Amino acid sequence: MSNSTIWAIDPLHSEVFFKIRHLVISTVTGSFKKFEGNIITEGSDFTNAKVAIVLDVKSIDTNQPQRDEHLQNGDFFDAPAYPQINFESTSFVNSGDSTYKMTGNLTLKGVTKPIELHVVYGGSEKDGQGNLKHGFEVTGIVNRKEFGMTWNKITDSGGLGLSEDIKLIANIQVGQVVA
Repeated sequence: MSNSTIWAIDPLHSEVFFKIRHLVISTVTGSFKKFEGNIITEGSDFTNAKVAIVLDVKSIDTNQPQRDEHLQNGDFFDAPAYPQINFESTSFVNSGDSTYKMTGNLTLKGVTKPIELHVVYGGSEKDGQGNLKHGFEVTGIVNRKEFGMTWNKITDSGGLGLSEDIKLIANIQVGQVVA
């Protein structure tokens, strides 16, 4: 008999950010305001946990409505055709102390590719109602061209206006789902 536990992402205490270099000289940061997911564990720790998360592309927010609209169109995410970004882990391995290496399949704009993410376990604490919570910081880099996001423009100096690499940063808090 398996001893599995389901932990749901708490959207009120979690956030999913991305950063991309712009004009090679600065960074634009954005976030996804709506997402959901869970972690399924076997036993008492997170080794070999199964992680799944779904991001709502239409919830993208870069603090600039015109840019958000552009990001949702066919040049980038193509939100009408691909309204969600999905990630499902294939491996979650402790790489020392409170760090883990998580690999999995990212589906973005209809393309599924394996990616590797770095996870730092922040610890656990009971909330005001006595519910056990766990915290994680997840970071990684995704090459947007691998997912069909090739739009770019050349700067006056001949460089690319946008980097191909997108940095992902997610601060995730989970709580146990009680059946």
